[in-house]
Amino acid sequence: MALTHPMLGHGSWPSPISPAMVARAGLRLSAPRVQGQRTLWLEGRPAEQGRGVVVAAEPDGQRRDLIPSGYSVRSAVNEYGGGAWTVQGACLWFVNATDHSIYVIDSGPPARLCGGEGDDFADLVPDPVHARLLAVHERQDEAGVHQRLVAVSLAGGDMTVLAKGEDFYSNPCPSADGRQLAWLSWNSPDMPWDATRLWLAEVDGAGRTGHPRVVAGGDNESVFQPQWGPDGRLYFISDRDGWWQLYRLDGQTVEPVYRPRAELGLPQWVFGMSTYGFADRASVLCSVCRDGFWQVERIYLATGRSEVIAGDWVSIDHLSARPGEGATWLAASPTRGNAVLRWRDGTVRALRRTGIDELAPEHVSAARPVSFPTGDGDTAHGLYYPPVNPSVTAPAGERPPLLVRCHGGPTGAADPGFDARIQFWTSRGFAVLDVNYRGSTGFGRDYRRKLYGHWGVSDTEDCCRGAQWLAQQGLADPRRLLISGSSAGGFTVLCALTFHETFAAGASYYGVADLESLFAITHRFEAGYDRALVGNGEHRHALMRARSPLHHASRLRRPVMFFQGLRDRVVPPEQSRRMADALRAQGVPVSLMTFAEEGHGFRQAETLSRCIAAEYSFYARILGLAPADPLPPLAIDNLPR
Repeated sequence: MALTHPMLGHGSWPSPISPAMVARAGLRLSAPRVQGQRTLWLEGRPAEQGRGVVVAAEPDGQRRDLIPSGYSVRSAVNEYGGGAWTVQGACLWFVNATDHSIYVIDSGPPARLCGGEGDDFADLVPDPVHARLLAVHERQDEAGVHQRLVAVSLAGGDMTVLAKGEDFYSNPCPSADGRQLAWLSWNSPDMPWDATRLWLAEVDGAGRTGHPRVVAGGDNESVFQPQWGPDGRLYFISDRDGWWQLYRLDGQTVEPVYRPRAELGLPQWVFGMSTYGFADRASVLCSVCRDGFWQVERIYLATGRSEVIAGDWVSIDHLSARPGEGATWLAASPTRGNAVLRWRDGTVRALRRTGIDELAPEHVSAARPVSFPTGDGDTAHGLYYPPVNPSVTAPAGERPPLLVRCHGGPTGAADPGFDARIQFWTSRGFAVLDVNYRGSTGFGRDYRRKLYGHWGVSDTEDCCRGAQWLAQQGLADPRRLLISGSSAGGFTVLCALTFHETFAAGASYYGVADLESLFAITHRFEAGYDRALVGNGEHRHALMRARSPLHHASRLRRPVMFFQGLRDRVVPPEQSRRMADALRAQGVPVSLMTFAEEGHGFRQAETLSRCIAAEYSFYARILGLAPADPLPPLAIDNLPR
């Protein structure tokens, strides 16, 4: 007998993916590294209120936590942190989230090594030759916030300053013999993906640095991830020719190693990012991005020849390697969530996975790259996900509602790997467009800089044009276009709903509503970001006001849902509240959910589950859908019952 499926309208389908499953799939994996036969990584666990735990996979396959309960690994340097742990031999050092001090674990419980009131640390790197730990030290005192590069004695925790005077530092990188030290720096208003400098200094027997000199970088060059090779030369990634590509320093000369028309680097939003490592003396493994999709390639240093490490991954992150010991990286495929992979002797195995194991492949919607015309005769990019659910039949000729997603940053990118949040929507009959608007990474420096001077305009236009283009292709219902985004993506959402009439409704997660007030009090790392994104001319403040949805809320007539953490130190919670109050006062349907224990970027499982359920309930009420799965009640002001 032939199987029959119920006929249900798009957006109302029963789904095998519950909000709780989405939250469970939100386990965050980062910073894997090889240590002999072991592989270590950091887990951010929503089920433990976002606690950060270093985990080790032993040679016998067993996993064990290296951080005891009561401690959480997290740095807040530059607000976004990263590089908060490292390991050497039997010792593990980490920055504790509650007091921002450095702790060491050897054979007993964690012991504080250094740190005090106002201190924070990132980019921890062992320097075994001098029996010390290198780090970026950020201190907040009466004079403000300042950074410097320091060495911390392993004997007593005393700090020695290695470099100071620049606004920002990262990537302390000692040579194997301890005689040289490399690092990166940059100064406001530049961001590290715009202009960094690579320094090299001699190190004497006492560990003091001398005669530092700039060997790469400058006003229009972004340098990323300096690393000493097994040949004793300093390697790094630079975008000096328009793409982040691999170079090395040979004496006084910078020479190219691998220069595809592709990206080998990333915007340094956090510390500890890594996209390449040395497999052996003759080759390096690189994560390479072409048109928004990533793969791992092995580059032979003598010839520049490359070969692809086989796999169906489309998303690669945190690749690191140790010659003779293998490599590790995070990877996701279109149908499987992020995994910690270990590579050795040509064999790859997965040690830890996220995602939804019980989800059958036929229920997964895979990303399809799309490009579409946008303003100024330009082209923008995105990832299109069609609605997929083999258990349901849609009415003939019905077009699905479309959810447009706006990534944050705005210097970021849509990720083509499996994302349970996207599958939540596609399995219910929504189409999804994840937009790589002008300004996104993965398409070269020129594309990344196209948003400069046009934030709130070009990104918004690309999201609108992408939705309209899919509707013209018959892939979306033009009357049921929705938009959702977080942080800078939330700003794009509010701009689209305020200044355009493309979308029927939207959701803003801790989004920016007022540029002037944001940049008046924003944290130090992004204090000068507005000069690039908006402009640095005499009309800058007028432009910020003109592009701020809060100052034009009277133009916004479409329903909006706001999600906001009350501990947000990046986008003040006041922005979401004021925007919601303005819409409520003028009769626009609006809903606001706040979370007392969340900051910028939600981490707790309950929050993640509540948010996606509420967002779906909001759209269902606005569009008149009848969801097959029960949803919690949701208060929406100004919406007739």
